[in-house]
Amino acid sequence: MSMMESEEMQEHQQDEEGAGDDMEIAVSYQTLDCLQEHGIAANDIQKLNDAGYHTVESIAHATIRKLSDVKGISEAKVMKLKDIVKALVPMDFKTAADALEDRKSLLSLTTGSIELDKLLEGGVETGSITEVFGEFRTGKTQLCHTLCVTCQMAVTDGGAEGKAIYIDTEGSFRPARLQAIAERFGLDPTVALENVAYARAHNSEHQMDLLKMAAAIMSQDRYALVVVDSATALFRTDYTGRGELSERQMQMAQFLRQLTRLAEEFGVAVFITNQVVADPGAMSFAKDSTKPIGGNIMAHASTTRLRLRKGRGENRICTVFDSPTLPEADAQFALGAAGVCDASD
Repeated sequence: MSMMESEEMQEHQQDEEGAGDDMEIAVSYQTLDCLQEHGIAANDIQKLNDAGYHTVESIAHATIRKLSDVKGISEAKVMKLKDIVKALVPMDFKTAADALEDRKSLLSLTTGSIELDKLLEGGVETGSITEVFGEFRTGKTQLCHTLCVTCQMAVTDGGAEGKAIYIDTEGSFRPARLQAIAERFGLDPTVALENVAYARAHNSEHQMDLLKMAAAIMSQDRYALVVVDSATALFRTDYTGRGELSERQMQMAQFLRQLTRLAEEFGVAVFITNQVVADPGAMSFAKDSTKPIGGNIMAHASTTRLRLRKGRGENRICTVFDSPTLPEADAQFALGAAGVCDASD
């Protein structure tokens, strides 16, 4: 990082420092241990843990039918659980003013590029799913690596003071890149690597199982980011042809629902990459005749969708494709040896 770039980044971070100083990172979930105070036996809590339920919120958000499927938990126990968690987890109506107050606790993770952070109004938002898609060599995986480091930084520096989980489906994870990025941001490379939990998914079923494991480890420590690179690659190869399209979409919807649950329960930023396919319906002279795969299932699950495309040299262009809050706009950034950085002229 050049001296000028470093100074600009510091100035950018200082703009939000006043608000960040007073910000305390609150834990957004309650572990199942607190249910013992309400008369739930320890062995029943263990059964729920084994079935993939690790927080009170996960019990509150699950349907009675799903909870009844847990081995050893009777329907009467399920009803008792639902009554208990109803008092612990607010799930009724609230005013828009209260909702606005709740959103103030959300953090934004810096991408490493000032212009890209401006486009995203601070960075990648916690508590929701951000999808990034584009052709090969557009910077999707580099963004994933950069965020794994920046999420560990102080809130005043554009981080969230939490660890990261990285689920790799394409074999593109490179720990050495994390070391270089950590050195760029002044973090200890050894500590930075220790704070990233990595798993290689080998098929779509394994990918689903890894989310259950992720929920278990996130209930034990402070995590700020979950990366899935790529979310759709294994579903694309495990289910082929029109005959399996419906099954593929159903399984992908289940996977994305689990990701949404993790984002809401643990307050983490979920960052997923997506592949693209040629769009035969697009005009041949259009700037970009590709479209993201996954169809409407993926479109509805992602809160913010970003399209990446190649620019001049190492420069890349990010476009806000869909977002409930961000206007459609572009920003340029660059890819360097130490991750995502500002675009060069």
